[in-house]
Amino acid sequence: MADPVISNAVNAYNAAAKALGTGGLEARENAGPSFSELLQNIKTDSIQAGKTDEKQTMLAAAGKANITDVVTAVSSAEVTLQAVTAVRDRVISAYQEIMRMPI
Repeated sequence: MADPVISNAVNAYNAAAKALGTGGLEARENAGPSFSELLQNIKTDSIQAGKTDEKQTMLAAAGKANITDVVTAVSSAEVTLQAVTAVRDRVISAYQEIMRMPI
């Protein structure tokens, strides 16, 4: 059985949230993608950006690309790599933090 004080607090929060037009503590259907879906999307977008950047580099090597497009592609690849590395570092850090938690 739930603690009546906590139940009352949750009910009061939900009532205030609904009065403001937000959903309160109930699960929302349109809450957005899950964490795993978000990571999957980042992976897919990063791979696609890498392929596009590689294609520009190959065109430049063949002498068929504009130098501005090549520089833009290289910059895009660098930013994508930095973003993926930052996400990876944060995920590893969170995992290590979870592993240090006492059971």
